Amino acid sequence: MVDATTATAASSVASKLASSKGRLADSEETFLKLLTTQLKNQDPLSPLDSNQFTQQIVQMTGVEQQLMTNDLLAKLIGLSDGGLSGSVGLIGKQIKAASDSATLADGKASWSYDLAGAAQDATISIVNSAGQTVYSETASNLASGSHDFTWNGKTTDGRTLPDGGTYTVKIAAKSATGSTVAVTPYVSGVATGVETLDGATVVSLGKTKIPVSQIVSVTNLS
Repeated sequence: MVDATTATAASSVASKLASSKGRLADSEETFLKLLTTQLKNQDPLSPLDSNQFTQQIVQMTGVEQQLMTNDLLAKLIGLSDGGLSGSVGLIGKQIKAASDSATLADGKASWSYDLAGAAQDATISIVNSAGQTVYSETASNLASGSHDFTWNGKTTDGRTLPDGGTYTVKIAAKSATGSTVAVTPYVSGVATGVETLDGATVVSLGKTKIPVSQIVSVTNLS
């Protein structure tokens, strides 16, 4: 996991870079307006020195290149200090992450979920990777707080699905007054690997890939 110091430093660098880019954009627009005005109003008998004109453009380009370099360095620092290498220590540990996806393994897939308030009823649906609902059930009189749900890999019509598929749980909960109750799903398991996908560090729970940023707890198994 990224420690607080690294996270704070990265946030500070990103904020400063964003501010610098904003100022550069404003300055570049002003520079171009002034340069255009200068060209329009130059003295025909004493035209603008081409060397001076070129130097002004080079200076502005140099500032842009420096900011791009700083941006790249900030990203590299983030990857080395708090990205892949910083997450290797998660392998072999029990993690809990805010996620609605889990892999069907050994004939079951499990989730936990938090209810923001008491629910008179909740419809729990399991959706496959094609977006099709393969199973659904209704739970009643649920207290606020944490609950567990384990699906046995069977469809609503009783067919048993093979292991290995990734499934999504969808929970629609209503209070006694009919209002929607907020639900946060979680998955738990032993981390088997970490990798970088599309610039983000993810941890593997079986075949399920979970962004490290979604992890809420890490526990040693020993």
